[in-house]
Amino acid sequence: MKHRLHKLREALTQVGAEAFITEKTENRFYLSGFTGSTGWVIVTEKEAFLVTDFRYVEQAQEQAPEFTVVNNERKAVEAIAKLLREKGIKRLAFESSVSFSTYQEWDKGFDGVEMVPTSGLLEKIRMFKDESEMVIIREAVRIAEAAFTHIQGFIKPGVREADVALELEFFMRKQGATGSAFDMIVASGVRGALPHGRASEKVIQAGEMVTLDFGAAYQGYHSDITRTLSVGEPDPKMREIYEIVLRAQLAGLEALKPGVSARDADAATRDIITAAGYGDAYGHSAGHGLGLEVHELPGLSTVSTFVLEPGMLVTMEPGIYVTGLGGVRIEDDVWITADGHENLNKSTKELLILPV
Repeated sequence: MKHRLHKLREALTQVGAEAFITEKTENRFYLSGFTGSTGWVIVTEKEAFLVTDFRYVEQAQEQAPEFTVVNNERKAVEAIAKLLREKGIKRLAFESSVSFSTYQEWDKGFDGVEMVPTSGLLEKIRMFKDESEMVIIREAVRIAEAAFTHIQGFIKPGVREADVALELEFFMRKQGATGSAFDMIVASGVRGALPHGRASEKVIQAGEMVTLDFGAAYQGYHSDITRTLSVGEPDPKMREIYEIVLRAQLAGLEALKPGVSARDADAATRDIITAAGYGDAYGHSAGHGLGLEVHELPGLSTVSTFVLEPGMLVTMEPGIYVTGLGGVRIEDDVWITADGHENLNKSTKELLILPV
């Protein structure tokens, strides 16, 4: 955790603040390792504090050895204000994403402290995954990949999308996941045209394509995989669309390397899909950052300003969605390395046709 605190302190000097406060779950965990549901991290130029209540004091002391743990005694704002006074903090950086009511409470309660709003201060640090994070993320990917192999023997005509999602989560939990990374997408047949078609009561039919977008939550981190398969022989048009998306996804993967702009990585997929006549059916970005949150920096899109650097972890997930027909998406999790990238996913991307 020390190197993360060091990077945060460097960022604080750039915004002219003497300390930083966060109550965001992911940022609190990233800086301290604390997994409790309530707590505030305050980082100054030389010290780090974790304010929490009596339920979590012992846990915080065990999980966050680099931090001084403060019992707020059910009055968090007063405890934090006292701490800020004792440390002589006059300019406190906070995340502009906090609720307006929280900002008002802090602004009023931290008397004599100037509140300095920041955006993405810590999230930009979190973009770069170290090896200790990658060990966890690789396991989250392994669990999801094992679940994809397992579910191929479960999907058949007559099975509900909701039952597929339930089976995936149950399997991943048995493999060590704490749960699903997000509400799973299981979209069959014409519902495949819904990019975020969450699992429904719909019954899967022979000849339908099924898009599965899911991931495992593991030790605070997440994986995110999408595969589209066919239950029996697919419609020829859907097979054609599948091949277009696959070519686009492979081109997108080829573009993922240091020095490439996020826009160009997106364009590598978009150009192929547009040339095939489906540009209007590809309405989302090519990918996103992945880690403590399922969607984090950097984004791979037509408007992104990021340039890929070693240590970034992104998804690559182009898709085509045709109303009344169906849809296809293929997604991998990719770590940018000094000499290119590492694709964490090994599951086949050739069109799988399940027996009926």
